[in-house]
Amino acid sequence: MRLKTHHTPYIARRIARDIAKCDFVEVRRDKAAIEAEIERIMDADIEKEYELDEKVHEILDNQEEEIEFLNADRRQLFWMTKKRMANDFGVILNNEDRFSDIAHQILDYLWDEDFIHYTCSDNKLKNVIFASIDEFMKGFDKADAEVIGKLKNYKRKLIPGTEDYDLVYHRLYEEELIKRGLI
Repeated sequence: MRLKTHHTPYIARRIARDIAKCDFVEVRRDKAAIEAEIERIMDADIEKEYELDEKVHEILDNQEEEIEFLNADRRQLFWMTKKRMANDFGVILNNEDRFSDIAHQILDYLWDEDFIHYTCSDNKLKNVIFASIDEFMKGFDKADAEVIGKLKNYKRKLIPGTEDYDLVYHRLYEEELIKRGLI
């Protein structure tokens, strides 16, 4: 599952909650400030991937005639090009490695800016952050499928992409995440 910007507030809330619950962490700032910084770090990482995707689409669009002539699979070309260019954009494509890198960035920032103080190894706290991200992403698919099912059976018909749809989706999504213990 790919990280998306609408995930970050939920993941940030979960990470902040999990950090605050640790016996070996002293939280020195309010939870909202910690959540905002975690969200900012994650959004920056996601933005790098969006920039990479845009560049790959641009390259493939410029080669459209040749792609059609060779009858090549555009999705496969997209993925191959993305893998080749990922290092240039600082994007890690393997989810486990990416979540680990994000966890390190979050930990380093929170420590350097005196948001938290901890009395354990860096790895122990990094693993708490990593587990928060990983567990959320695993539960996301199930929660998202449940919400989409509810929206299909909703009394009034909602059109995807409209403001009403987004409001109802986010409300139901948040309820489902709470019910599943993800936030």
